[in-house]
Amino acid sequence: MSQSLLYPVIMAGGSGSRLWPLSRVLYPKQFLCLKGELTMLQSTLHRLDGIPCESPVVICNEQHRFIVAEQLRQLHMLTENIILEPAGRNTAPAIALAALAAKRQCPDNNPLMLVLAADHVIQNEDAFRDAVRAAMPFAEAGKLVTFGIVPDQPETGYGYIRRGEVHNLTNDATDAVAFNVAQFVEKPNLATAQNYVNTGEYYWNSGMFLFRADRYLEELAKFRPDILDACQQAMNGVDPDLDFIRVAEEAFLACPDESIDYAVMEKTADAVVVPMDAGWSDVGSWSSLWEISPKGEDGNVRHGDVICHETQDSYVYAESGLVTTVGVKDLVVVQTKDAVLIADRDHVQNVKKIVEQIKQTGRQEHRVHREVYRPWGKYDSIDAGDRYQVKRITVKPGEGLSLQMHHHRAEHWIVVAGTAKVTLGEDVKLLGENESIYIPLGVTHCLENPGKIPLDLIEVRSGAYLEEDDVIRLADRYGRI
Repeated sequence: MSQSLLYPVIMAGGSGSRLWPLSRVLYPKQFLCLKGELTMLQSTLHRLDGIPCESPVVICNEQHRFIVAEQLRQLHMLTENIILEPAGRNTAPAIALAALAAKRQCPDNNPLMLVLAADHVIQNEDAFRDAVRAAMPFAEAGKLVTFGIVPDQPETGYGYIRRGEVHNLTNDATDAVAFNVAQFVEKPNLATAQNYVNTGEYYWNSGMFLFRADRYLEELAKFRPDILDACQQAMNGVDPDLDFIRVAEEAFLACPDESIDYAVMEKTADAVVVPMDAGWSDVGSWSSLWEISPKGEDGNVRHGDVICHETQDSYVYAESGLVTTVGVKDLVVVQTKDAVLIADRDHVQNVKKIVEQIKQTGRQEHRVHREVYRPWGKYDSIDAGDRYQVKRITVKPGEGLSLQMHHHRAEHWIVVAGTAKVTLGEDVKLLGENESIYIPLGVTHCLENPGKIPLDLIEVRSGAYLEEDDVIRLADRYGRI
């Protein structure tokens, strides 16, 4: 058994629309708690327990950086280990950035990179860890390992990998099994998918990989030197910022957009596939989430305040308030604070069509939730009307908003719980529960939580323009100036 430590790389980019209205552009599914108490990102990190590995590196885009940092902090895994992509350029460049970072962090050896997606569900985590251990000798020997999911049904939503001959390692004493990759195939129709399953020679393409950092970079240099060059230039201009690694924006934006499959895995002669039978799903739709979730005797999945009567085989999610169903079956009902989805379970793949319509009409429900997370905490837009807006603001202990001022609005703050330290011009005041303060238009101000419990307050904005971009930051602990 190999004793090499792994260098986990978690890809947490993307802003999929297939799980709308829970998944939004600024809060996509990888940051949601869809199964259990952990988010999908946190579950991905948690399933590494029991495998000796280095601190994981998470790759995400700029607008999700504080969400990722907070979720890593909750697991005590925040170690300046978040690589920020200035823009999405697909998986081949993202993994190249991580490989270059791994080589810098471990210059005396060639770390094994375990590349995982942050938005997958794996129900049998022991089988996952066994597959990773089985793959390590092949990766150490210079092979580029991909994990093939043993299919349990003819799935048309996944790409497939056709296995070739068994790949034997020289002088290998383990019973690990890997196959040479014979072919990557695109998403098939149902008849073709059924034939794939019947042959026993095809696996679902999981998008998970294991290889030495230097081997990936060598193969990338061979097949896509333009991608490698752009990523090297981007890493040469790294700018550390709090817990984030910022790459040179101009260099990375010049990088081609390409997946690792197209850039490397379909071209290399050293690809092998290790089978994994671990209850894997990419949770690509509400129907797939229903399939993997615990159900009652009626086949229903309930989340939140839900009452069902004469309801069967449905997924019902209530974020706020009571949701009830009567005399229905095979439905998906998802209620959030600002949107409701009702869909036939067999038609949820068309949820993205609704999201497209929302975009086209200039609405914001595809982009943000009513509740928005910030590095200091969160706010919930409770009410709004002509020239006023009401928000509930929660500031985490020890955190604070930027020193700022507004050109078009005044604000009134009422403390509901906790203690607020308020800077107003030259004055600094401490406010307790049920106390309030008025922030006139144009006055410099700052809000902090000096206490040990969360600070909750109600903010009432009034003025001619109330949007979030009416803010002039003068000082900020999170580098947002």
